[in-house]
Formats: sequence, C-alpha cells, structure tokens
Amino acid sequence: MKNDPIDRLKIEIPEEVLSDLHERLTHTRWPCSVDGIGWDAGVDAQYLRELVGYWQTAYDWRKQEARLNQFDHFRSEIDGIAIHFIHERGKGPNPFPIILTHGYPDSFYRFAKIIPMLTDPVSFGGKAEDAFDVIVPDLPGYGFSDKPKKLGTIFRVNDLWARLMVETLGYQKFGAHGGDWGSTVTEQLARSHPNSVVAIHLTDVPFGHIFQKPDDPSPAEVEFFKRNEEWMQKEGAYALIQSTKPQSLAPGLNDSPAGLAAWIIEKFRAWSDAKATSNPVFPKTNF
Repeated sequence: MKNDPIDRLKIEIPEEVLSDLHERLTHTRWPCSVDGIGWDAGVDAQYLRELVGYWQTAYDWRKQEARLNQFDHFRSEIDGIAIHFIHERGKGPNPFPIILTHGYPDSFYRFAKIIPMLTDPVSFGGKAEDAFDVIVPDLPGYGFSDKPKKLGTIFRVNDLWARLMVETLGYQKFGAHGGDWGSTVTEQLARSHPNSVVAIHLTDVPFGHIFQKPDDPSPAEVEFFKRNEEWMQKEGAYALIQSTKPQSLAPGLNDSPAGLAAWIIEKFRAWSDAKATSNPVFPKTNF
C-alpha cells in the first residue's frame, strides 16, 4: 500500500498579497444601480459597499490567520493534486475517524466551530467515548488545495478522499459527512468505497437527484419537481454559467475581489434564513 507523503502547512499569506488586495478594494469601480431594487437583481449595491469597506479598513486577516493556525494543517499530493486538509486527533479512548466535505462557495472553514466539538466532546458536555478523529480537506480549487487541471474533477474527489483516508492517513474504516457539493462527494464515496465507509451523514440530498424523475410520479412528486424547475429558472443561473462557461466568468472573479464578494455574498444570503432581514444574517466578521 502506498503512503503519500504529508507536509505540515502553516497559513502565511505574504504581505504583498494583502497589500495588493487592499489596493484592489480601494480602487473598486462601482457599477450603477437601480434605486430601491435591493437584492431582487442580485447583490444589494449598498450592502456590498459596506462589506467591501469593512473588508478594506476593519477586517484583521492576521488575527483570523492566527486562529486558523490553531488547527493542525497538512498538504499531501494525491493523484497529482496537492490537497490541503485539517487533521485533528480525538481526545478519547478510541476516536472514530470521520471526513467532512464542504461545498460551494466554501472551504474547510465551514467546519471550524464543530471540529472541537467532535474531537473533544467532554468539553461540550459529551462523553469521551464519542470522540472523533476529524479530517477536513479543501476540495480541489478551494481554500489551500491545488486547482484542478481537468474538467469534471469534482466527480472523482470521492476517490481522492478514499486514498487520503486509507493510504495517506491509514484509516481502514471511517465515516463521512458532506453538504452541498460535499453531499455529492460523500454519497459517491459511500457508493464507490463501501469496504471503507462505515456510515455517512448528509445535510442535503445531492443536487443530481432533482433531474432523476420517477416514471410514474405521485402528485406530491410532480409538485416537488415543478418547484425545482422554478427554482432553477430563478436561482440556478449561477450554476449554469459555472458549469458551462466558467472561463468567461473566471477573469472577473479572479481579478476583482469586490466582484468575487458580490458573486458569493448573494448566495450566502439566498441560502440562509434571510427572510426576516434585507441583509445576510451572518455578521461581517464571519466573512
């Protein structure tokens, strides 16, 4: 069995990168907006200005960087892709290994708050025998993992994760959790590697199933698929662009931090409980 080499990683963003970011935020070229349109046509222009202003003048990256470095970070090359992952050992007599997979637009940071709860349940009122060894990788192209060089990499991530867990880290049996793209990866991980995956937990049904209509749907199922189609028409344009013409969108998102923030923050608002407020329910410090 091959053991992939593992390198420790300390997050240290070069100062010149942060300076460049500050300059780009300072010189954002703001588009015109329609008065009173709010979030109906995408990101709210006024909120975005406030968010970018906070990012530029108040957000302390070095403080956040120090917090992130309290976790044990590693990188290992698997099938030609350098994968970044957190590996935190459980504090218990026999911690059970579990791999947590994020989705879009996200990173390992999705699980920052629950990692200590899983590794050290006693500190949160639980039992030591319920502790987990927690592995949290970044999907290829996200966070500190390498960008994929082939189309369709997301659909072979399950094989990368199996190799990470079994060959790189030496876990012969493990559990898995995922949400959004992580649900798809986790489902495929269980399907394709049943000898290793003991159990899975999903926060949502993998999106591909909405296209798999039954031959003889019930009235409730007909209504369900109708709502899915309506959602795709109203909210799914981003996915169609990203899956069909990503190279047309990529230069703007890569070159403009304000543009990237606009693209992402609208989804954070739409996919959270924003009904009670016009702006995202998350405080700006979470971004």
